Amino acid sequence: MIDPILSLSFTIHSDRGIYALLLGSGVSRAAEIPTGWEVVVDLVRKLAHLQHEDPEPDPVAWYEEKYGGTPDYSDLLDQLAKTPAERNQLLRAYFEPSEDERERGVKVPTEAHRAIARLVADGFVRVIVTTNFDRLLEKALETAGVTPTVMSTPAAVEGTLPLQHNRCSIIKLHGDYLDTSIKNTPEELADYDETTNRLLDRIFDEYGLIICGWSADYDTALRAALERCKSHRFTTYWASRDDLGEAAQKLVNLRRAQVIPISDAETFFTDLAEKVSALEEYSRPHPLSSKLAIATVKKHLTDQNRIRLYDLVMGEAGKVRERLVQENLLTREAPWIGPEQVVEKTRLCESLSEVLLSMIVTGCYWGESQHEYLWARSLEMLATIPGEEHHISRPHFGLYPALLLLYAGGLAAVAAERYGTLSALLTTAKIRQAYDEKPSVLVLYPGAIMSSSVAKHLTDMWLNYHTPTANHLNAVLREPLNEFLPQNTRYDRCFDRLEYIMALVHADLHEKQKGRFWAPIGRFGWREREDYENHISKGIEAEISTMGNDWPPLKVGLFNASADRARSVKSYLDQRVAELEWPY
Repeated sequence: MIDPILSLSFTIHSDRGIYALLLGSGVSRAAEIPTGWEVVVDLVRKLAHLQHEDPEPDPVAWYEEKYGGTPDYSDLLDQLAKTPAERNQLLRAYFEPSEDERERGVKVPTEAHRAIARLVADGFVRVIVTTNFDRLLEKALETAGVTPTVMSTPAAVEGTLPLQHNRCSIIKLHGDYLDTSIKNTPEELADYDETTNRLLDRIFDEYGLIICGWSADYDTALRAALERCKSHRFTTYWASRDDLGEAAQKLVNLRRAQVIPISDAETFFTDLAEKVSALEEYSRPHPLSSKLAIATVKKHLTDQNRIRLYDLVMGEAGKVRERLVQENLLTREAPWIGPEQVVEKTRLCESLSEVLLSMIVTGCYWGESQHEYLWARSLEMLATIPGEEHHISRPHFGLYPALLLLYAGGLAAVAAERYGTLSALLTTAKIRQAYDEKPSVLVLYPGAIMSSSVAKHLTDMWLNYHTPTANHLNAVLREPLNEFLPQNTRYDRCFDRLEYIMALVHADLHEKQKGRFWAPIGRFGWREREDYENHISKGIEAEISTMGNDWPPLKVGLFNASADRARSVKSYLDQRVAELEWPY
């Protein structure tokens, strides 16, 4: 029989972000963090001491006899600390380490917290439900570079963004240790407010569960939330170091949960994070994968085996698109996406596209006219998003691989002076969005995929320039083009030439469709200020003047195959660049 933790590792890796954690006090036990009830009992002892009475051997019984009821956390705090500042100091001693405790590793994040933080940072876990008051998980996440959205009160739950828009959501069901309304007593744990119940219903219905450190004995409302969830879309895994009690076993039977025996939370989560990380490394393209793909493309181009070449390229394009679907990247992001998510999603897209990118670069450099349709078809497969509207203010990482492909293939075509290939990429490839179909050059350009305010997180150059997406593309595609453009100066010149011609073609087609010129301005715009005499616009102007209708882009049908039309479009573009105020 397969070890349950292996099954869980595969499940988490294949269903990224689908599993939520349900954590109890056992996860923080190794940090010697007291439970809420242990804090209450100690506060009772302090209250008795203030009155010069001995509450032992049963502080709770002493309190009940003296005050006629079960000790209440909030009431105890009111009696022991009158001001918010005093309460703050009193509670910190239970949950925050002294210098001595820090040196002994007490009340600091444990290996379990750090392993969970790694799973979150890598995008495998996005939702955490916990009964704990401490902030050890938040500290571990911040160390891992993740700032979680924490919901510890009904107001916080009501006011937060939908879970899918948060990189990590922590729902602290019983409150935070600095909140005087935390839940402790059986009466307080008997029910939750309506807002919290609605959130739990969504989580338990839409996510799989990994439960650890929770006995289910005392949390009546949490048990009820699990019991009323009738759908079990994903498996529930229950990690436990001891035999489960009656309440927990009932939930296991109800949810058909998989029980995982563990020695402790530290070992369990560390082992889980390591196995998921190993699977992630295994699933990445092997360094030889791109080299093998390049060699295979060259072989099929040489032996004229168009069927095998088609199957190879379109098969890889299909794999990339399938992964985009699996990663939920085919819809536009919210406009308020955070910097961490920008970097994470961009790197993921680049990793998924690595092998296909190598194929397209090789094919567009060496391929002949009979292969042009193939590069256009592969671009169409990646870029066609049915039902998608054009919202330029919202980043669309699902189209980012297609943008990479367009630039990579375009650079290779320019380097090889294959303008038929470039025309196929820019105009033959048609992208369908919503109810419209357009040439790819009108859909795929940096500003349409992500705005400068989003793309600025990808590069350190954004403070000085207005084209952070193009700057990033320039950096990312340097290595794949190195075989054909080994010199940095020539690479940058080809990059400028590609973007300039793309802008010309965009303006030409835009005017034909809309009746007016418009085109996105790439890196070439601000680079003109750095080297005006050698700017790409000067070189292209000289080429058109010398060659006329024999200029290579015209010979493949761009600009109506007319030098006059090319000059007219170029005049508009140069004027627009001249009017832009680029910062230095």
